[in-house]
Amino acid sequence: MTKLQAIQMELKAPKGQYNSFGKYYYRNCEDILEAVKPLCQKYNAVLTITDEIVVIGDRYYVKATALLTDLEGDGDVIEAEACAREADSKSGMDASQITGSASSYARKYALNGLFCIDDVKDADDPSQHSKARETKGEQQQEQQAWKKEGGKTYVLSGNGEYCELSRFSMKSLQKIVSDDKYKAIKWDIAKAIKEKQANE
Repeated sequence: MTKLQAIQMELKAPKGQYNSFGKYYYRNCEDILEAVKPLCQKYNAVLTITDEIVVIGDRYYVKATALLTDLEGDGDVIEAEACAREADSKSGMDASQITGSASSYARKYALNGLFCIDDVKDADDPSQHSKARETKGEQQQEQQAWKKEGGKTYVLSGNGEYCELSRFSMKSLQKIVSDDKYKAIKWDIAKAIKEKQANE
């Protein structure tokens, strides 16, 4: 969709939030939506976001789906998904607030994926230079832990070789999905678990 490409190129989503504890600026879902709405109007497209509660193993996740629909021509639709796990408990939050927090997180990363937004912390903040290097190192480790090729997802197994998700046992998949370093492919893992459950 050429309109998506144009929006991706023009979108500037400022980091309008400040974390006083970590001393860094960041953007949330609302910052992205505020920046993208005028571009959707400009290119006659509509952005919608929906949530779905999914169960993976014994944990609940919020799956957010961001859809960009072209209101002209053939009405092309492009989507991106992201999942966020609900915490068992969070200080000062009731159950609905915990779900809301997971929803906001999932929606933000679905939008990041759809519009190719890099969500690293501000490199211009001197206090974040060492933290940015740490974050980059963590991202490199995450990329090494899994890869996608030919429409399939592969995870680095214990013997140092990449193994396609469907070849892992149910127990291994449930262990993998609870590991934060695989958060970018949690939905792929969830589908692999469902397929195994259906075949058992």
